[in-house]
Amino acid sequence: MGTVNSDDVTPRAETVETGAGTARVTWLAAPAPAPAPRLVLALGHGAGGGIEARDLKALGAALPAHGVSVALVEQPWRVAGKKLAPAPKTLDTGWRGLWPALAAPGLPVVAGGRSAGARVACRTAADLGARAVLALSFPLHPPGRPEKTRADELLGCGVDALVVQGGNDPFGKPAEFPPGDYRITEVPYGDHGFAVPKRSGLTEERAMEILTASVTGWLADLA
Repeated sequence: MGTVNSDDVTPRAETVETGAGTARVTWLAAPAPAPAPRLVLALGHGAGGGIEARDLKALGAALPAHGVSVALVEQPWRVAGKKLAPAPKTLDTGWRGLWPALAAPGLPVVAGGRSAGARVACRTAADLGARAVLALSFPLHPPGRPEKTRADELLGCGVDALVVQGGNDPFGKPAEFPPGDYRITEVPYGDHGFAVPKRSGLTEERAMEILTASVTGWLADLA
């Protein structure tokens, strides 16, 4: 897909009041003459970081030119400046409260996120009427604890789903995922944040190209 540049998209931020507090949505859209948006992809962050994560930034830069409006969602705890994420139930409350704003453009909404954000998207997708789920670095289990599986959240999401997983993710390598009605793409050598070691011979740019190409193709199939 080539190099993408976040300067090529136009951001617009809005705050949204939810039952868990004030959240923020940063909308990313390509300037004309890009195609009119046909989908909204909502992306939530993980428990250890925000919307500056490399995978979220890469998708936000690449997808608007393909007719996808990207909404980067900051949960209330991040907006409030807190360092620790709340319980899953509170995260779900925040996400549900944001949904009317995400659906306001009148387009199908794909629920997505990385790590904890992917779990939120999976848990709420069917009830909210999401078109599909994009799970980036889905935390299948805590590191070193494969018996503490969260596979039921992914398998029970009730909609089309794509998992993009680093080949060396300690929260679950691609081969550990159970069979199910979803697609999975591996970013070779990637860790939980899709960082790749220099010795692998794979650059970060190439890793993000693998990720964005997979997501772009999958979203095109949904249309």
